[in-house]
Amino acid sequence: MKKLYTLLLTLSLAAVTTHAAAKTVKHTIKNGETLYTIAHKNHTTIEEVRKLNGLKKGETLKLGRVLKVSQNTYFPDKKKNIVKVTKKSQKVKVAQKNKQKTIRIKKSAKIAKYTIKNGDTLFTIAHKHHTTIAEVKKANGLKRGERLKLGRVLKIPKNTYFPNKKKKVTAEITKKKLKIAAVSKNKKKFLKAKKSVKKSVKNKRSNRILRTAINRHAISMPSKRIKRRLRTKYTMDDIFFKAAQPNIGFSKMNAKPTKITKLAKKKLGKRYVWGATGSNNTFDCSGLTTYVYKKNGINLPRRAIAQSKVGKRIARSQLRPGDLIFFDTSKGHRGYVNHVGIYIGNGKFIHASSAKKKVIITSLSKPFYSHRFKVARRFASAS
Repeated sequence: MKKLYTLLLTLSLAAVTTHAAAKTVKHTIKNGETLYTIAHKNHTTIEEVRKLNGLKKGETLKLGRVLKVSQNTYFPDKKKNIVKVTKKSQKVKVAQKNKQKTIRIKKSAKIAKYTIKNGDTLFTIAHKHHTTIAEVKKANGLKRGERLKLGRVLKIPKNTYFPNKKKKVTAEITKKKLKIAAVSKNKKKFLKAKKSVKKSVKNKRSNRILRTAINRHAISMPSKRIKRRLRTKYTMDDIFFKAAQPNIGFSKMNAKPTKITKLAKKKLGKRYVWGATGSNNTFDCSGLTTYVYKKNGINLPRRAIAQSKVGKRIARSQLRPGDLIFFDTSKGHRGYVNHVGIYIGNGKFIHASSAKKKVIITSLSKPFYSHRFKVARRFASAS
């Protein structure tokens, strides 16, 4: 430490001597010279040259003008050395503080003598004296797996381990983390609520548009019937699907659902083939539905997504045997229909499964299908 202080004193004295030895010299401005070049030549700064000569920022230097220039007032290399010395002194101070702390801990830790009794272990001995097994081993030069002999006297450092303090610190940290998590959750809930409000506003607007469309098309209907229709929720398909899909057999709308489900059940266990619609008793999901409905006099579009856009939309709670149910079985729930089945009652449906590679019956309550259910359509009603 004494050496460091002497170094610092010598450096400060050197700085004072340099300032004392700083001379002012007269310098005539030559062609191509700038304040920087003049200051650099004389080991000084631009600010000092400006101060001595009363120069303002941006003022042009005229050739032949005589300037007062102070010499030997700026040495950047010496400053770097001083910074290095100060950093070293800081490191030394930190090291000394750490040493003092360890000395205090060692002084506070009293070493007690303890004679080993029957049933004693290193853990129980360390626990009694608020210390660690490692410290007991160090104090007595014990090796791993070494047996404790009854009556042996051990040196034990007291009061060196307090786990409760650590627990308090960790508990405080966890509390802070939980508070932060709660705040973020509340923010998410608020954002979700905002989104739901926006959606409800959009739905109200769309319902108004649909009601005006119904009023235009329902002039010949009696007033009570119009009121009933206005109360229920409509989609664009429900209003206009008759005109858009003339190929659907509405004359056969009284076909019994039992016939559809019976025919579908006859195909149980038949092989799944992509693109098949009944040839050689092979089907894909939409191929099975088109085949069964065609046999009952109802023509459906070929693909599942097209089938999901026609017929009467049915709520999940109002399903009846013979209704078509549609799913999004794509990876990551992409939002479009790519699978169809026929509802057979009791919460079950029949479909051509690509996973099982055959026609099977599955429960709608199965998580995979209940989460991926999109829409239900009705083409046939019981007579």
